[in-house]
Amino acid sequence: MTKIRVILFALISITLTNCNTEKHEFPLDKRYWDLNDYDKVVLELNYGYEADEKLPTFDDPQTRIIVEKLTDQQNFNIVLDDNELGIKHRNEVAEKFFSEWKDMNNIYDALDRKDQYLYDKEMLAVWHFGLGLQLKYFKLGNDQIKENADDPNSSRVKNNINSNVSTLIKNYLIYLDEINNEKAFTEEGKTKLANGIDKYFPALIELYPDANYSGMKNKAELMLKKAESVKIKSSLNKLIELIDSKKEKETE
Repeated sequence: MTKIRVILFALISITLTNCNTEKHEFPLDKRYWDLNDYDKVVLELNYGYEADEKLPTFDDPQTRIIVEKLTDQQNFNIVLDDNELGIKHRNEVAEKFFSEWKDMNNIYDALDRKDQYLYDKEMLAVWHFGLGLQLKYFKLGNDQIKENADDPNSSRVKNNINSNVSTLIKNYLIYLDEINNEKAFTEEGKTKLANGIDKYFPALIELYPDANYSGMKNKAELMLKKAESVKIKSSLNKLIELIDSKKEKETE
């Protein structure tokens, strides 16, 4: 009799769990999510969950795949890296993904009553999605400016491109602002925050080595004074050293 009750209880638990996951629909059978998928998924994650309902997380085996698919950069790379497609088309797709990403930033930004992020790893994964996307988006935009210009080497074209690069750098500085909220992160979150600096900031500097990074260096130095995490400090120091090394090469 006891065994029957245990089995019955287990079946009821499984049924309830399935109902809980099935009331939110996601295109998990698709290899890549396109813009239409993002429209639906981002809308669902932003407004389809009750206030006390847990969002998909990396730590939940049942919902982990949702976060992984949401933040998979291959979803935009599959289009933006396809050189068989025109620059104008790819730039338009990149712009739409950028718009989706701005809405994605609202999904995992909640704080608890102790001012701790409820979903710090997921929030940073969304951030990293955006940092990677912007490298492609701004480059495509600049490539299109050159392609459409009568004289790609004119001062007007160069000024437009430099302005776009300056905007991109400023967007990256917003990521460093998260160091002001260091106490809101778990130790795992702090590590992920540092990893973002290590991966995406050198990629930005490599793509635009001649850009002005004085503001970024100043920001990194200020954050270095505030940071307590050893890993974050290490990442900031490496970023400052990289910027300095670029300056040294310019003066040689």
